[in-house]
Parts: sequence; structure tokens; C-alpha cells
Amino acid sequence: ELHLLESGGDSVQAGGSLRLSCAVSGWTYSPYCLGWFRQSPGKAREGVALFERDGSATFADSVRGRFTPSQDKDKRTLYLQMDNLKPEDTGVYYCAADLECYTGCSGGYCYDYWGQGTRVTVSS
Repeated sequence: ELHLLESGGDSVQAGGSLRLSCAVSGWTYSPYCLGWFRQSPGKAREGVALFERDGSATFADSVRGRFTPSQDKDKRTLYLQMDNLKPEDTGVYYCAADLECYTGCSGGYCYDYWGQGTRVTVSS
């Protein structure tokens, strides 16, 4: 069983930057893949930056070129560097773990473990 805990959410002005962190604890035999999701007001949950089994990352079109995910080699800490933030980036950001590393899971339905979320507010 894995436990995930996000931190780093804050209120910033448009154009600013934030770095989110996610600490992963617990243990599993599965290789698992980590990802960042967000839930914005009035919108469906969105996969923001998702790591694949080979270590590559896929991005939502809305954040490509502005957000950079990273993870340590043990996959115990996940980061999301967010630059040039926009008001539409406002939402609660979650990290999640997919035990089977399914691809094409930007809706999050195949992720098995979730953190409690950290709130990001971007003002214009």
C-alpha cells in the first residue's frame, strides 16, 4: 500500500511560479507510475503530467512548455515545477500512483492511490 502527500500549493499572481512536491511512502511489489492531476472549478479532473513506465512524461496541452515534472530515481518524491502560471491553472492538484503503469490514463481512472491534494490559486 502506498501513501501520497502533496505540498507546495499557494496563491500566486499570473506569471508566477510554484513547485509542488509529493512524498510517497509505503511499499508495493508493483513498479508503479506517478502522475499529477488537477481538479479545477467546474471542470473534470485532468491529467496534467503523467510518467510512463519508461520514465518519459506526457502532458496536457494546456500546460506543455510551462510545467515540468520530475521524480527521484526511487520514485519516492514527485515534483511539479509550474512556471508562467495562468488563472486557468487554479485548482486542487493531486499526485497519484498507478500500480500497473497503464498508458493513456489521463482521466485518472486507472490510478490506485491518491494524495489529499494541494490548492493552487492564480490571480490575474
